[in-house]
Amino acid sequence: MATVSEFIERNNAEIMRCWLEQARSLASARGLAEPALQNTLPRYLESLSTPGDEERRERVESHFATRLRQGFLVTEIVQELALLGRCIAHTWTASPPEERPEPADLDWLRDELHRASGRIVEMFVTHMREDEQIVKRYLRLLQDIATDALHGGAALRERLPEVLAIVQEALNAQSAAIMLLGGGELATAAAVGVAAPMRYTTALDAHSFAAEVARSDEAISVRDTETTELELPEGWRHGGIRSLVGVQLLSVRGRMGILYVGTTGLPFAGRAVRRLEALAQHLAVHLENASLVAELGAKIDALHAERALREHFVSVLAHDLRGPLSTAQLSIQLVQQNPGLLQTRPDLATRVDRNLEQMDRMVRDLLDANRIRAGERVPLRLGECDLGPIAAQIAEDIRAQHGALIATEGEPHLRGIWSTDELRRALWNLVTNAVKYGAPERPITIGVHTVGEHARVTVHNWGAPIPPEDQPGLFEPFARARAATRSGRPGWGLGLALVRGCAEAHGGTVSLESSLETGTKFTLELPLDARPHQPADEGAPAPSPPAP
Repeated sequence: MATVSEFIERNNAEIMRCWLEQARSLASARGLAEPALQNTLPRYLESLSTPGDEERRERVESHFATRLRQGFLVTEIVQELALLGRCIAHTWTASPPEERPEPADLDWLRDELHRASGRIVEMFVTHMREDEQIVKRYLRLLQDIATDALHGGAALRERLPEVLAIVQEALNAQSAAIMLLGGGELATAAAVGVAAPMRYTTALDAHSFAAEVARSDEAISVRDTETTELELPEGWRHGGIRSLVGVQLLSVRGRMGILYVGTTGLPFAGRAVRRLEALAQHLAVHLENASLVAELGAKIDALHAERALREHFVSVLAHDLRGPLSTAQLSIQLVQQNPGLLQTRPDLATRVDRNLEQMDRMVRDLLDANRIRAGERVPLRLGECDLGPIAAQIAEDIRAQHGALIATEGEPHLRGIWSTDELRRALWNLVTNAVKYGAPERPITIGVHTVGEHARVTVHNWGAPIPPEDQPGLFEPFARARAATRSGRPGWGLGLALVRGCAEAHGGTVSLESSLETGTKFTLELPLDARPHQPADEGAPAPSPPAP
């Protein structure tokens, strides 16, 4: 009878043919070419035909290391050894009796394969411990970046390329990207490495790799970017990236986006996918914490702003209302001390009435400004209204008060359904604003025109333009341009906010154009009939009397 060594040496090709035929059907072999399947096991089989435990041990370790790099699980590697034993036994059964090894030799062979399997499991346990330490190291690096961002460093979203560099290193990937979810779309927030898609977006319901990842609770892999039917970022198919794997970024509040990596080599192994899942889980927590901190900071800033606004509000009431109130009180005291004064000083009653009216106007402006800040509409009393006479009367009144150069142009009569009181206040605020900040030697022009189904009122003045950075906030309550603040001219910063409130309550708009070459022009545009633009749950307001 032959020895085991002689038998294996003589039947080496047949044993490997049997093993390779069955190994191809194993799930572990999918995606591997034939040379990759048989690159290490034949050398281990040869070691069984030669004496020397050390050589066999080295062959087992080499086979284990190779299979790990190819993405095999430990059970799949052990399964390969078991399959090898079955192929040897099958070949032994099919051989003539005189060529078969002694039964004791076969017992040795089974023991050797069992020891090899045990060695593989032992190496895998050691490997997993080392891999766990590696994962902890990369999680610690992520934690360091997140902690620095929370304690005054650059915002975490600004440091996502650093985060991706860590992910890329942890998975030995050649490319990595983060896509964040917003408005039903995934958009690239950061990308590093080969063919990084910095401006890629895809709908959440699209047939794309990114959308598939976002919709799945498990990792999604693309084994070959050249043949997949899924939509991929432009350039990845031809940029050298062969395989992809992606996972969700899932926080307590729901989906945030996805994290995915690409490689130019073989598909990512199972342990690499698990590593990516661990990194994604912690990254989602860090992103959510950063978002919560930012929201909390915004709320704190809003509370500070609200407190400052209340203090300003009280200051305005205490300062600006004190003047007309004191004047009215003084006049009333004079009358109380000498009732006959009303016969010789009728102006005292007029003065009281004028100052009370001024205080009423101030309080009304403050209340309406507060409505606008709260997102509410300014209440209107709609009726027939003629913008032409309103503009002419305001121009005349301001000329008399300020001696300003004010001209009107356009249509002398422009009728519509509006609130006369609100339009008068809005136009008064625009013109007095132009008087305050315009060039005194150049005219202010009020224009009244019909444009289609809308009325357009413009107030134009010359002088220093309003800087572009100041323009967006000018229509907010208590907002003033920096130039206005530096000028020392008194003002609450309510005028333009009330103009905006008037425009929006009528279903219209107000806009601003300002430059050194063309001057400053405010444009108030209103529908000719404001009634269709009123809230449906409001009753029809009492009409105002027509303007004279």
